[in-house]
Amino acid sequence: MHPAAPPRVIGGRYTVLGELGRGGMGIVWRAEDRVMGRQVAVKELHLPAGIPAEERQLFRDRLLREARTAGRLSDPGIVTVHDVVTDGGIDHIVMELVDAPTLAQVVARSGPLDEQTVLSVAVQLIAALRVAHDNGVVHRDVKPGNVLLRADGRVKLTDFGIAQAADDPRLTTTGSIVGSPAFLAPERLNGAPATPASDMWALGATLLHALTGRSPFDRESTAATIAAVLNGPIPQVHTRNVVGAVINGLLQRVPQVRLTGPQAAAMLTADQQPAHGPTSAITKPAPQQHRRWGRAVGLLAAGAVIGAVLSVGLLAAIGLRGQPERFTYGPGGEIPVFDPVTTGCLQGRLAAGRAVPISASVSCDQPHDAEVFATLAPFSPSAEVGYPGEVPLGEYGARACRLLFDSALVAGTDKDALDLVVLVPGEDRFTERSVYGSYTGREVVCALQTRDGSQLTGARRVA
Repeated sequence: MHPAAPPRVIGGRYTVLGELGRGGMGIVWRAEDRVMGRQVAVKELHLPAGIPAEERQLFRDRLLREARTAGRLSDPGIVTVHDVVTDGGIDHIVMELVDAPTLAQVVARSGPLDEQTVLSVAVQLIAALRVAHDNGVVHRDVKPGNVLLRADGRVKLTDFGIAQAADDPRLTTTGSIVGSPAFLAPERLNGAPATPASDMWALGATLLHALTGRSPFDRESTAATIAAVLNGPIPQVHTRNVVGAVINGLLQRVPQVRLTGPQAAAMLTADQQPAHGPTSAITKPAPQQHRRWGRAVGLLAAGAVIGAVLSVGLLAAIGLRGQPERFTYGPGGEIPVFDPVTTGCLQGRLAAGRAVPISASVSCDQPHDAEVFATLAPFSPSAEVGYPGEVPLGEYGARACRLLFDSALVAGTDKDALDLVVLVPGEDRFTERSVYGSYTGREVVCALQTRDGSQLTGARRVA
């Protein structure tokens, strides 16, 4: 009879009791902390394949640095990082042990969550992310598998500091995606760095998964999933409480239009009581579950919509003061020529029948009649999509431009004396190819001018 093998001890302190799970970045062990006398979760880190030998140390240093940064975060909604140790040449991150299933596991086992529970989850996750963002930490991999649901209703966000290391610009590894494509923001898939705004998109996709039981972008292959995130239809969510409007506001492909954490938090905290009344038609409802983490909702409006259109509920929450003037531009449009360079100031008021050539651009330091303070790109210039129509584009522009106009992006205490003007491409401009084969006339333009026709001096857009 062979004597029992001695238990594995990591770093001379953490006695391994069993395996909790494993994934692309390593194995998670349940362990006993010999010093503190408590059980912990120990993540044994395995560096992704494909990293050149000369970069592995850089990757490792970045990962451990980010893990230590995450360890300084203190919030009830964040799984605490206790320690970082190296044992046998392998790095380990020691974390608070939370005996709770993930959101992904709960939904897979019991179906979607009810609306009010999703609202509670949203409030707690936004609070946790706000603490992280205020401390300069971006999660980069918010997804149902990283959200823990405790039996008492508390929610914990885990894996801070794990997915962050691969974003180091000094790494030359190509062709790899850090994070789950179905929950990554479009700008990240296009190569932009992770930001609080990209965490907000991932949160929106996670909440929609909780509400409907599936990701709206998940497809059979990684390539198809990425294509769905970049160009596929984004379902508009309708619920009896405000959580549907929040999800719609988070799932905006244009980061500047996307709800921020504070904006989403303000909307959610204003609607903490269960709402009553009819809801929209349910698309493929899951069986009803009658416990806290289980009642199905799945409230998706049928049909594809432009991904950046904000819902009516969201508009009510952010306060749309009035409809701006809207004009189409380009051949056959109300403004037949509109060629200024991006944002800036213009000589001549914006009005139907009046051309705006590139020569109309002037310095904002001199008197001018209008200012373009933002240009938005709801569609990629390389995407093969049909013209969505003047009305949907105009509605998108009205909501997106109003959100930006009312924000700190536009300075001044006299905004009530200004008119918001939205320009959208006509069909000919939208479908016109450049000499390089791309579609460069798809921008939605946000501009302002005085209501009484007087001139402006100085830029209103805050650089």
